[in-house]
Amino acid sequence: MKTAGWRSALIYGCAVALCQPLAACGSADAPSASTNDKAAAPAKTAAIPAGAPLVIAFGDSLYAGYQLGPKEGLAPQLQAALAEDGVVARVQSAGVSGDTSAAGRQRLSYVLDNAKTKPALVVLGLGGNDMLRGIGPEQTRANLDAMLAELKKREIPVLLTGMMAAPNLGSDYANAFNPIYPELAGKYDVSFYPFILDGVITDKSLMLGDDLHPNAKGVTVIAEALAPLVGEALPDGE
Repeated sequence: MKTAGWRSALIYGCAVALCQPLAACGSADAPSASTNDKAAAPAKTAAIPAGAPLVIAFGDSLYAGYQLGPKEGLAPQLQAALAEDGVVARVQSAGVSGDTSAAGRQRLSYVLDNAKTKPALVVLGLGGNDMLRGIGPEQTRANLDAMLAELKKREIPVLLTGMMAAPNLGSDYANAFNPIYPELAGKYDVSFYPFILDGVITDKSLMLGDDLHPNAKGVTVIAEALAPLVGEALPDGE
């Protein structure tokens, strides 16, 4: 983990300590409308060829665009960031606010089976809600392992985005939770971004008022950081 990631995690821990009664990174019944915390500029839209590679962004509220407008979530902003890098791809959102790794595991096959075309890449990010709810890290590991195994079986490349345990949960929990992502990335030889909120959660101007979710500007930072990794992970990526 980069130093910046650890620093982000420490501040993240403070936010979680204050907001843990929420018990989730968003909730399934949370409002999806934009709030005043978001940035004014939405992601640019561009025509995507019908045969463009499909990227599925599969995760929780950090992927779903919690309280953001339809063009401000991770999928549209990542698609725009890729286009700016000269990479043409269609990015489909499969983020569900409140999802645990167990819930994601249950719906992964359904999402893949019902995609209009076989995904060229899945960007996978779950486990934050497990951590907020104090779910045993061994369960998080097992669920992510099963999802990565399913994607490998289907020969779908993956970019795994990591999460870190809040320090207030204690060293025992952190020592069991934090290694899950790098170890699974190594086991399955997938692309890896260590901390999805790196460089964002430390800056209040990039966060919603709950101090847990990025606003539109924060999502832009995340999308721009992920875009080069997505470009490299796509077939024929360099």
